[in-house]
Amino acid sequence: MCVNSSAADWTLVDLMQLLAQQKSGKANFVEKKYMSILDRPLESSGELTFDAPNRLEKRTLKPRPETMLLDGDKLTLTSHEKRPIHLRLQDHPEVASVVESIRGTLSGDKAALERNYTVDLAGVQAKWQLTLVPVQNEVAKILRRVHISGADANIRIITFDQTDGDRFEMTVSKVAAP
Repeated sequence: MCVNSSAADWTLVDLMQLLAQQKSGKANFVEKKYMSILDRPLESSGELTFDAPNRLEKRTLKPRPETMLLDGDKLTLTSHEKRPIHLRLQDHPEVASVVESIRGTLSGDKAALERNYTVDLAGVQAKWQLTLVPVQNEVAKILRRVHISGADANIRIITFDQTDGDRFEMTVSKVAAP
């Protein structure tokens, strides 16, 4: 792993290489959904598990159990009250683009990010921020941008800014290895 001394030395390629070294991970999250129709944000929390390059699981524990499992091209949403919903990403390009913002970043897949977004990196290795702006019109109609910030190979905050003014912010804290 290279340690860079200045922002000029720290590039998107450096970040992607650093992230690609992480083959799996587990973290806790707190998600806040800021919606114009609500007086205060909706908050949820749970666990994230990632196995590169294609498996991502988001297990919401509070306020009610829900699971989002992404395995390759298949997305399964499960709630204790309802039947599971199964989607193939290829049939839902707008969902696929949002999924790739997270999965592409976690796996250090620069090409996947650049297929779906204009990618801008700011900061240094110890404190960086990716800004992803959708390139597909269908996605740009609903999603203004994605901000992903972190330190080294750790993602700290993921924010989705929608075109309607709503915002979803997920704060991620890595789980210590046993």
